[in-house]
Amino acid sequence: MELTIREAHAKNILTASKIYDYTVNPYTGCTHGCHYCYARFIKRFSGINEGWGRSVRVKINAPELLAREIKRKKKGEVWISGVCDPYQPIEKRYKLTQQCLEILIDNNWHIIIQTKSPLILRDIELLKSSPNMDVYFTITTGNDKIRRLFEPDAPPVEERINALKNLYAEGIRTHIMIAPLLIGAETLIAKVKGNIHSVLIDRMNYHYADWVYRKYRIEWAKEESFFRQKGTEIKRLFDKEGIPCTLIF
Repeated sequence: MELTIREAHAKNILTASKIYDYTVNPYTGCTHGCHYCYARFIKRFSGINEGWGRSVRVKINAPELLAREIKRKKKGEVWISGVCDPYQPIEKRYKLTQQCLEILIDNNWHIIIQTKSPLILRDIELLKSSPNMDVYFTITTGNDKIRRLFEPDAPPVEERINALKNLYAEGIRTHIMIAPLLIGAETLIAKVKGNIHSVLIDRMNYHYADWVYRKYRIEWAKEESFFRQKGTEIKRLFDKEGIPCTLIF
């Protein structure tokens, strides 16, 4: 897959969020290219013309901007990241997420990281240095065959779970987001119990991946009845293990 990388200077980086107080997105676009991703809407506003997952804009001045903006804004919770994976492969080269984390930690902000990538383990000492850190791994299914249908370029399920376990073992607050809820998600309980603090479950809320359901004749798994029944079942299993689980649909 040919990847287009563009370096750019952003105008701002610490932006208001409807979910947390703020969000920081060091990159525009994400090479994980998950078929269902809601963030692909940004193509309409960002000038990205390539297919989703084949282009990333690198905000090379993100740390510089953050260092300035954090002094002017009221302290709050910051989400890293809302419309990209902050640990997608290009982070190995640019280290923008790492630099932004250092600034936020130095200023004692509460940080919520959301990722699918074991690259986060590179920064484990940095994460441990903050008492205000929560890491959410998005894991949509325990079945890697299903994962490949919807998230072909994202890290395998077992790699995410192993990274999750490493973070938990180091005393970092870890959580999983089963979002969107896919076939095989019920097998996650056995894989993650004892290594997470909480779970969030959400349904498929967008239609970008409808073609996947049709192609593989699994349309039944995007019906409201599937999400309600499976979500309730999984919540009950996590509750039984004493792991707080919230349905957000």
